[in-house]
Amino acid sequence: MVEKDYQEQVQFVLSRIKEERQKANMSQIELSFNAGLSQNQINCIESGRNIPNLYTLIKICNALKIKPETLFSSPDFEKEQLRSEIISLIKQL
Repeated sequence: MVEKDYQEQVQFVLSRIKEERQKANMSQIELSFNAGLSQNQINCIESGRNIPNLYTLIKICNALKIKPETLFSSPDFEKEQLRSEIISLIKQL
């Protein structure tokens, strides 16, 4: 069970790399050039065939101009968290 959770979390982070690259309107080649990696490395990371180490993740984040924590959070989760905070503030009024 723990191994499955780990694999799901890893796949989530790798899918976030692709999402952020696409959001930045960047091709895999552009990302690889900006990060100092090969296009094949980017492709293998995004497809889940390779799991990048921390150093590589930071290079990718720098190339995408995002904070590393962006890869570990869900935009939907952030929206829901913000929604809950707003509702809580309204209730306090």
